[in-house]
Formats: sequence, structure tokens, C-alpha cells
Amino acid sequence: MPGLHAMSPGIYPFWHRCVLPATWLFRNENIGVLTSLSRDGEYIARVIRRFGFVPVRGSSSRGGQRGLREMDAMVKAGGAVAFTIDGPRGPRYVAKKGPVMLARMTGIPITVFYVAVDKPWVLRTWDRMVIPRPFSRAYVRVAKFIFVPPDADDTALDRHHAEMQAALERVTEFAEAQFSQQPN
Repeated sequence: MPGLHAMSPGIYPFWHRCVLPATWLFRNENIGVLTSLSRDGEYIARVIRRFGFVPVRGSSSRGGQRGLREMDAMVKAGGAVAFTIDGPRGPRYVAKKGPVMLARMTGIPITVFYVAVDKPWVLRTWDRMVIPRPFSRAYVRVAKFIFVPPDADDTALDRHHAEMQAALERVTEFAEAQFSQQPN
């Protein structure tokens, strides 16, 4: 599968659970990734930069508006941005609204995806993070575009947020079913 860059410009939300396989699959594509302003975020920014991503500093809890403005500029310049949409602390499988707001700002559609891994190690963390075993197979499922008009009011934003949440749930279920797993 080509990297996300081949589909850019784009806004690509996915669950924090599959951040490791997604990092490997889409490395060296210069995709912007929202990263916390904390000290931990600085460490993560250094790591993802080594994998060919562009750290965008800000998070849902601090510096989010600044991060969205930087992602806005990246997308309008023809780039791709990704959100670990239930991170950094959860709750698991509950999407935040950042991609919907960015889609309204840019006119660029949201494309959610999920990466399932065959027989992964599953950590006992809040997100039940998956770690691919050596030589694991991965399955990537991508949903159809979600367009958010620039004049969307709060009610419309809520509707598009619910559409994004439902799309994330569908792609997760479908991808995990390829390996007869159930996300927990």
C-alpha cells in the first residue's frame, strides 16, 4: 500500500492503539502528527522525526489551537496530517473533534483508517496498544471521505464528528475481523 502521502493533502485520524504499526507503514512520508507540548511530547517528537514524520506541537489539552493552525498550513500546502484521535490518554475509542474542525478550516476531507495486525502482542495500557510480532501481517482499512463544509455550524460539526466516530468503529471492526480478532 502506498504511504498516506500518495493520498495527500489529507486529514487522517486513527486510534492510538495502532500507532506502532501505522508509524512503520507510513514512515518517511513527511506526514504531520500532533504531538504534546509536554516533556514526553518532546521525546516523542524526536522519535517520530527519525521515522520521517513532522511533529506538530500541541494537544487536545494544551496548545491545541496552535497545533491546528500549523496543521491547517501543512494541509493547505498539499501535505498530509494524522491524528491519534483518542490520544494521548483516552478514553479509548472516543474520537476528539480536532479533525472535524481542521476539515472545516481547510475544505480537505477526513479519511479515517485503522491498521490491524495478525497475532500482535497487546499491552495492558489504556489503549490496549498493539505491537506487531516479527514478520506479522498487517491489514489497513480506509473509510470513504468525510467532507465538512466551511460554513458548518455547531450542530453540523457534531453530526460530522459522529460520522467520523462511526467510520472509525467500522474500519476497526472490519480490519480486526481479517485476523479473527476483536479489539478490546
